Amino acid sequence: MLTLTPNATTVIRSLLDTSDLPESGGLRIASTNNGQQAFTVQTAPTPEDGDQVVDEMGARVFVDPGAVQALGETVLDADVDEQGNVQFLITAQAAG
Repeated sequence: MLTLTPNATTVIRSLLDTSDLPESGGLRIASTNNGQQAFTVQTAPTPEDGDQVVDEMGARVFVDPGAVQALGETVLDADVDEQGNVQFLITAQAAG
């Protein structure tokens, strides 16, 4: 299952707080199904049928079934550059 770093949690909550989404809203990660391991990330008012919901301290992430399979046990991190652009990074979970 996808987990979020504290930094990703902060960035996602900030994105959701500044959007016009309802409280049920979140960030949705979907597989692009283009033959490569690529994903789209966008805000969504609710999860779609079959989405896995990850909620860490109010940072809600909806992961579509294709992305769940591709991501497996990974960690989502986020970074914001000086211009305010957000970049997400997915890494394998450390064995523990």
